Amino acid sequence: MARPPRYDTPLLLDAAVQLAAAGGPAAVTMAAVAKAVGAPSGSVYHRFPSRTALLAEVWLRTVERFQEGYAAVLTASGDDPRQAAVAASRHVVAWSRAHPEEAALLLHGAEAFGRSEWAREYADRADEGNRRVFGEISAIAAALGAAGTVETERIALALVDLPLALVRRHVRGGGRLPTHAEQLAADSTALLLSDL
Repeated sequence: MARPPRYDTPLLLDAAVQLAAAGGPAAVTMAAVAKAVGAPSGSVYHRFPSRTALLAEVWLRTVERFQEGYAAVLTASGDDPRQAAVAASRHVVAWSRAHPEEAALLLHGAEAFGRSEWAREYADRADEGNRRVFGEISAIAAALGAAGTVETERIALALVDLPLALVRRHVRGGGRLPTHAEQLAADSTALLLSDL
């Protein structure tokens, strides 16, 4: 029976997340990942043919994990779109609290991880995840009766921009999210959507 690989893909991606959280995307190199796990560089190249592939995979694994929970929250509240919106806003903060390194990574954005240079398969994965999440947000907007540009912008602000701004301020500053952050995000989203 074959031995399991000593330096498997999840271990290498975990190291890449830690490097990105501490030093930004520029810190994620093949050599740095290998050093972080005590592996020969060949172990990293065996799983990722290039640094671009490594950056794409670490971004995609992280954003897909976030999107999975976010989409689930958006659809879990059934027929109450306001409740779903508030829960989604709260989820952004709660997920970031539970996964601070991943949150720090995502705050850099896909372009900082070489999005324009990704192979088609990676770009397609990213686009599919974004379509799914923004489709759910559009469904919330429609259920709330948001029709015009201003109302659509309000939905985006309430469900995406506002909770991310709260997370960004604390995570980028190297601090912890305050204990009241989830409630503040939820209250702010509820207020923004109160007259829709």
